[in-house]
Amino acid sequence: MRDRALVAREALPSEVRAVMERAIEGHLDGLVEQLRPRSLAFCWPYRAEPDLRAWVTRWLGAGEGRLAALPVVLEKDAPLVFRAWTPGATMQADRHGIPFPVAGVTVLPDVVLVPLNAFDAGGFRLGYGGGYFDRTLAAKRLQAIGVGFELGRVDSVLPQQHDRAMDWLVTEAGAFATPVQSVNA
Repeated sequence: MRDRALVAREALPSEVRAVMERAIEGHLDGLVEQLRPRSLAFCWPYRAEPDLRAWVTRWLGAGEGRLAALPVVLEKDAPLVFRAWTPGATMQADRHGIPFPVAGVTVLPDVVLVPLNAFDAGGFRLGYGGGYFDRTLAAKRLQAIGVGFELGRVDSVLPQQHDRAMDWLVTEAGAFATPVQSVNA
């Protein structure tokens, strides 16, 4: 299921991806305006995930005191930490080639934008199999917004007991509250 979603996402033509990313940004604008976080974590685009760097840069500039952060893996089998990020920050690549801030304050974000490979309407997702976001969401109370393309939507990702559902899903088709969000509302 993960492999099928990755192959489909990586096969998207760049002009189609750009249109889909703009739609995602528009839906994020509305949802983030509603949630009003002061700090927001996002992921550096990896394997053709939606590229939210320009959107996050605009979000940072649209309000005083806003803080963006990127996840950092410090230990295997441990929750992620989040380091403050600004455009132009000094970055270093991790073992997968994903950049993260070399220095910066550790942040506990109000909202975290979590990439979706395959996902279902219940808010459950398949990442890359390391369990980092599941451990992080279990250890820290963060509002989680899954962000991805509709081509990754499946009937069920067959979640396991340790899997954590997203509070919201945002794709090019819209922003959707998940059942977990409805319960927490």
